[in-house]
This record gives sequence, C-alpha cells and structure tokens, in this order.
Amino acid sequence: MLDQNKVKLAIAPIGWTNDDMPDLGGENTFEQCVSEMALAGFKGSEIGNKYPKDVAVLKHKLDVRGLTICNAWFSTLFISEPLEVTVKNFIAHRDRLNALGAKVIGASEQGDSIQGKDLNIFGSSKPVWTDDQWKKVVEGYNELGRLAKEAGMTLTLHHHMGTGVQTAEEIDRFMESVDPDLVYLLFDSGHLTFAGIDPLPVLKKYVGRIRHVHLKDVRLPIRDQAQKEGWSFLTAVRNGVFTVPGDGDVDFAPIFSVLEEKGYEGWVVVEAEQDPAKANPFEYAKMARQYIREKTGL
Repeated sequence: MLDQNKVKLAIAPIGWTNDDMPDLGGENTFEQCVSEMALAGFKGSEIGNKYPKDVAVLKHKLDVRGLTICNAWFSTLFISEPLEVTVKNFIAHRDRLNALGAKVIGASEQGDSIQGKDLNIFGSSKPVWTDDQWKKVVEGYNELGRLAKEAGMTLTLHHHMGTGVQTAEEIDRFMESVDPDLVYLLFDSGHLTFAGIDPLPVLKKYVGRIRHVHLKDVRLPIRDQAQKEGWSFLTAVRNGVFTVPGDGDVDFAPIFSVLEEKGYEGWVVVEAEQDPAKANPFEYAKMARQYIREKTGL
C-alpha cells in the first residue's frame, strides 16, 4: 500500500479536452472537467489550455472543489531556438505554477519533436540528437533546474514518444549527463510501454530520482496496429492506444510495489488521453480511481 502521507493522487484534464487535438472534447468545459475530477475522488490536477489564465480565478475554482495543481507541461526549445527564449518562458511558467502551489515542473524538449506531426511515430523521423544537440539540452536543463530550485521547486524531464528522450538508452544518457541535484525524471508508464520498453526496469533504476509519476495504460493491440500501419502519435491516440490504469495491458502491480518499497514521495497522476466521445471522461476517471484505491490504498 502507498503511504497517503507521502503520495497524492491527481488526474490530468487531457481525458476531457485534448490540447493537441482541440476537436477531442471541444464541447467539454473547464468547469465540467474540474467538477468531475473532484466528484471522481481526485485531489490534484495538471493544467490544460481551457484553465483560466488568471491565477486567483483558477485557484478559487480549484479550492472550492478541493483540488490542487500539481504540475503543468512545459516545452523546452533548446535545439531550435536560443537558450534565452526558453529561459524567459520557463520563468513565467515557473512563477505561475509556484503561485498555484505546485512544486514540480514537467518539461520535454520539443525543438525537433515529431509527436504532433503527421509522421510515422515508429519510423525514421524520430529525432536522434547529435553530441552538440545533447550538449545544448543538458546545459539548458541544468539551467532550468537551477531556476526551479531557486523557487523551491523541482524540474523533471518527461521522456516522450517522438522526442530525443524516448528510448531507455536516451533516458540513461540524459540522466547520466544532467546535474542530479537539479534535474529529475518524470516517469510515464504509458510512453515507455508505447515505445516497446518494459517500464519496470526504468522505474527500478531511477526511482530515487523520480519526482513525478504519470499512470498511463496502453492497449497493446492498438499499439501494435499503429506500428504495423505506420500511424502518427496523434492518430494512435485518436484510435484509443491509451486508457486509464486497469483498463489496458500495463501491469501496474509491480510498479506500485516499487514505489511503495522505495518510499516514493510526490504525486501520481492518471493521464490517459482518449476521445471523450468514445470514452466518457467521468466514467473512466471513476474507473481509474477505484482501481488505484484497490491496488494502492490511496
């Protein structure tokens, strides 16, 4: 069982409205999303594009529902733009999250990502960084880690399909290159499984440096179809490759066991982007909540 004093449970709004494909859940409002999160039994949320930009307004709407912001996606652009562009945007992002009470910032290098492009996610278009590009990314993340720490926050790298940190070897290189006191890992069970990687060894290897966890399940038959037919990442999402924990093919029992044994502290976040017209977000949120309660005691 996970320690309720150390581990908190959140859910991402991407099941209600998809920022990358706005037609998915375009009809669902911010108020519906956060109300259903709370009603399903979650205590935290990440931030979506429909969330109010004004910190005071957003905080009030979350407070009355008993919700807290735990993290929000940040895109770094170290490969495609000057360092100062990302630094400036990061400081504004950091300060907004800090004002909302979040302690973690999840980031991903998007300078050459193909995750949003109409390209075969399993093909040769996946970015493979040169040594010079690795140097830019590592130096950039160390700087952002320093800026996060300056505000009492923690920077995590979100390994992600279609980016330069997708494979186990790329995760290793990143983690070995950055300053361990400044940059940590956001562990995502779904992206590892989608990439054909057993998530458990990665978790065991880096659990001491993991500061945020995404609980994402995968429907392997759809994942295999995506690989066979050369789908893009977003096409796979539209076709239901991801789902909530307990509804797919990821074995979460050993994942929960490692988090428990190693004393993980932080948020665990249900993040399962689906088409809300096919997978009612409230029903799936309740399904995930019940599964996690049964398996972890949270």
